[in-house]
Amino acid sequence: MSKNKVRKKLLILRKKNYKPIVVNFRLLEKILKKNNFSKNKKIGAYYPINFEINCLESLKKIRNIISLPIIGKNNQMDFFEWSFLEPLKIGKFGIPEPNKLKKIYPDILFVPMVGFDKHKYRIGYGGGYYDRYINKLLKIKKILTVGLAFSFQEVKKLPINNYDKKLDYILTEKNLIE
Repeated sequence: MSKNKVRKKLLILRKKNYKPIVVNFRLLEKILKKNNFSKNKKIGAYYPINFEINCLESLKKIRNIISLPIIGKNNQMDFFEWSFLEPLKIGKFGIPEPNKLKKIYPDILFVPMVGFDKHKYRIGYGGGYYDRYINKLLKIKKILTVGLAFSFQEVKKLPINNYDKKLDYILTEKNLIE
């Protein structure tokens, strides 16, 4: 099955099965402890849209620097510092973005997903933003990538290509794929 067909099928499934739950904090803590993740590390998060799993509520419990993405010129994505006390503005694709323009290079990146497989590959909306950003960031520093999704978004095997980036972990409301 093509990526577009898989994506379309999974988006319908996610909308139909969505429940407003947040990331399992116990499993998130396990990832952070296993990777010696200290308070001075920077987190790249996302604002949940389109029935995505919510990572922001769990991040309120962590005292790290948080950043959210902004899609800029030439469809390039970068992350900018944000705190829960600051208002957000509506960005290019109708997604809330930080007003502050202090660019951050996250140490851990939470990645939204339309679907995933047991090999830790993901499928997104098809724009390649996260794959390009991960590739760019890996040229600058070592990062930890954690895909976030509902367990029902798992498929047996995703069609992948050379641009697709394998994630370090996938975290669902039920389990952790290491």
